[in-house]
Amino acid sequence: MRIFVAGATGVIGQRLVPRLVAAGHVVAGMTRSAGGAAWLREVGALPVVCDVYDRDAVIAAVVDFAPSVLMHQLTDLPDDAASLPAKRDDNARIRREGTRHLLDAAEAAGHPKVIAQSVAWELPAGPGAEAVDELERAVLGVSGLVLRYGQFYGPGTFYPDAPPGHPRVQIDEAARITADALDEPSGVMTVIDS
Repeated sequence: MRIFVAGATGVIGQRLVPRLVAAGHVVAGMTRSAGGAAWLREVGALPVVCDVYDRDAVIAAVVDFAPSVLMHQLTDLPDDAASLPAKRDDNARIRREGTRHLLDAAEAAGHPKVIAQSVAWELPAGPGAEAVDELERAVLGVSGLVLRYGQFYGPGTFYPDAPPGHPRVQIDEAARITADALDEPSGVMTVIDS
């Protein structure tokens, strides 16, 4: 398959992209940085340097790659959990505006299957919860697959040494399940520890 991964250098993208490449897929990884592009080249993916808020550039990149699957793994989260409250609005924005741009790109590229990241827990009422609802409705509206991840734990996550409360999923296991979900039908899939 030809798979376009938005958020390719994020915490799950760093584990997912090498798995997809190793499985024989042709992968384009979207990143905002030259450093991310260099890493993507090293792991065998085609780097696409693009900001998800630049709608025209996102559409051009996706159309040019012509994917059979468009995977939305974008978040805008801080490096440490203590800074989460300050980033809530940014993360809500990427779920709203970023998702719209990616779905516009998918439409322009001939409607590849869309797989998008969501959360397996209920967010407090407000912009974050509204953005998650909007993302899920939009993805399901194009017959896509919503992956509701538990809280990630393991190296590079907010919980590197000990797992958080439920729902949760070990980050490498989340990447494995995601790579195996390419043929799952449209709907909602919960990705948590069993």
